[in-house]
Amino acid sequence: MQAATRSRLTLTCILITILIDMIGVGIIVPVLPELLEDLTGGSVAQAAVIGGYLVFAYAFMQFVFSPVLGNLSDRFGRRPVLLLSLLGLTFDYLMMSIAPFVWYLFVGRIIAGIAGAALATATAYMADITPPHKRTHRFGLIGAAFGLGFIIGPVVGGELGEFGPRVPFFAAAGLAFANFLFGLFVLPESLPKSNRRKFSIRRANPLGAVMALRQYSSVLWLLAVLFFLQLATQALPTIFSYFTVEVFDFSSSSIGRTLGAFGIGFAFSQAVLAGPLSKGMGEPAVGMIGLTAAAIAFAGIAFSADIYQLYLFIAVGTVSGLAPPAINGVLSRQVPDNSQGELQGAVNAASSLATIIGPLAATQIFSYYTSSPASGHYFPGAPFIACGIAVVLALIVFAIAAWRFELGRRPSVADHPHAPEIPAPGQVRVAPLEDDDDTLDPPRH
Repeated sequence: MQAATRSRLTLTCILITILIDMIGVGIIVPVLPELLEDLTGGSVAQAAVIGGYLVFAYAFMQFVFSPVLGNLSDRFGRRPVLLLSLLGLTFDYLMMSIAPFVWYLFVGRIIAGIAGAALATATAYMADITPPHKRTHRFGLIGAAFGLGFIIGPVVGGELGEFGPRVPFFAAAGLAFANFLFGLFVLPESLPKSNRRKFSIRRANPLGAVMALRQYSSVLWLLAVLFFLQLATQALPTIFSYFTVEVFDFSSSSIGRTLGAFGIGFAFSQAVLAGPLSKGMGEPAVGMIGLTAAAIAFAGIAFSADIYQLYLFIAVGTVSGLAPPAINGVLSRQVPDNSQGELQGAVNAASSLATIIGPLAATQIFSYYTSSPASGHYFPGAPFIACGIAVVLALIVFAIAAWRFELGRRPSVADHPHAPEIPAPGQVRVAPLEDDDDTLDPPRH
């Protein structure tokens, strides 16, 4: 098997792993409000508050344990950490599917948060096998897999939700376990033993992971950008279901289809537009375009008077898919190869901290502005205004960092990708990817 074919196979494997993982996450989004209303007997506003605390529990565990898992992946390899996280997600969905009480949901979310390193580890895996100059495009593919999962997941979850709010959780558990089996038998290790480093508990905590990277001065600025961006975007899937139920009386099917449509545009921006635009305009400019689109979309959704305006600003929001791969592409070049897992652990910790604050604040704001419809402060779109402000802050910090550190011209600290050393059963060792052109054409002899 030639090098280009092997590299594409490995790339396909990791993208399928992310895709299946995100389908499982997306499946439960449309039905969570209904499940919480059934378990509590309360209103949409009350369900939103509990939903915010559920996200808080998940994000807090990720915040604490993501640096640990990131450092473990630098020590023992990406594959075992990824597989264990998928088993944890399987158990989480099973717990939520049979939950007779709300506290069952919290137990499941805590377990999922501890095991929720799948995306961060997969991103480090992608950095392992990708040359620095191609990382924006490859991170765009990760984002596209993420977005495609959010196309399929909510649509499937919305349709399955018509048979009952618990049915999608059983489906999510099955997908997570199938993803584990897929990784077990197909996915090779990406980090050679020669490039691993010792595990340090001092660095394996949220503050330690960030402080260990402070020698790379631009990293802290870019982590702040990702924090503010994630503060808004992590709140979106949490609050969108409650917002559309309250304002437009959406069913679980309508929620799923709307999020699916958003996912199509988001995936297109990341997979098709991010790479070419970054080559032509530079990553900082592409990141700023994506952040600007996000700010406009949040403000527009907040004031949408009908579903046509809602769909218009959702369409604008799909352009925000340009921002994450551009920012991550810049960020991954700021640290050496054997610190990519630690970097992604710090990124995931920053995202988790944002997820602790964002969804909880958004659901509290939503509850406050919707609990009394007859009051003078009734405004269901208030959380989206707060999200827009967070994105504007991200845009300002990113612009300052791009100017201060000359991010568009700064040389890469990372060296070259490495070949996975230990193949999984039935998997051929993967060659380095310097000559991989990211196309699907057969290799030329």
